[in-house]
Amino acid sequence: MSSFRVLQFNMQFGQGWDDAYPDLAPVDLEQTIAAIRQVDADIILLQEVEHAEPNGVQIGPPPNFTRLKAALADYDSYFSYPKPDPRELPFGIGLAIFSRSKLFDTRRIDLPSPPLEFNFNGEMKTPTDRLLIGAKTTIGGHTVQLFNTHLLAFFMLKSSSQDHPEQREMVLAEMKQTTLPTLLCGDFNVSDHNKLIEQFASKGFQTAQTRQITWRRMPYVLDHVFHNRQLRAIKHAVIPTMASDHHLLTVDFEFAD
Repeated sequence: MSSFRVLQFNMQFGQGWDDAYPDLAPVDLEQTIAAIRQVDADIILLQEVEHAEPNGVQIGPPPNFTRLKAALADYDSYFSYPKPDPRELPFGIGLAIFSRSKLFDTRRIDLPSPPLEFNFNGEMKTPTDRLLIGAKTTIGGHTVQLFNTHLLAFFMLKSSSQDHPEQREMVLAEMKQTTLPTLLCGDFNVSDHNKLIEQFASKGFQTAQTRQITWRRMPYVLDHVFHNRQLRAIKHAVIPTMASDHHLLTVDFEFAD
């Protein structure tokens, strides 16, 4: 295989988009699956796979991931919930990696959140921890390290990841440990993406695109596909979809050596 395609997608647990009432849009996992299938990616990295249940209950087996596995039966896959926490709010949780080639050396790393207080529906809350998952696969005779993450949206809490850099630093620490061709995909939840890009570039990782907005709710570039110098991005596309409040981001890669 001389090149391969990566899909980055925050699927918002299958909830579609409604311009008038986005929070009331119906959940339609079949629409999500159709959107994923249309891009014909070799590697698929998903955030917000499941909908958080009250009191932090985590359903097992995870229902959306189970349906995705059945629909993407020609892919190997790995999923993880974040650490169980009764403070979990009713949004999307859980990360997944799908790969046409076999996954191995799967792992998960908890990313602690700072104890920032914020108001949610009239109650003071503190954010739950976030998550980084990893796996390796073999593509065209090359072993590739894959990472997937969904970081805390500090801008929603009237704060900044510049003031609380610990999650990003933990992610970079994991990435720097590998000498393999490496990809990091995810929803980084950073309103000023330029500082994020500068931080990762200083450690040898570039993002595939910086210009096109990837989130419908605010004009931010939240979704990224970072890669090291052993991979070369040859083409990318931000594909609008009604299957989520995020757009699809695809990147075609080739090996640099």
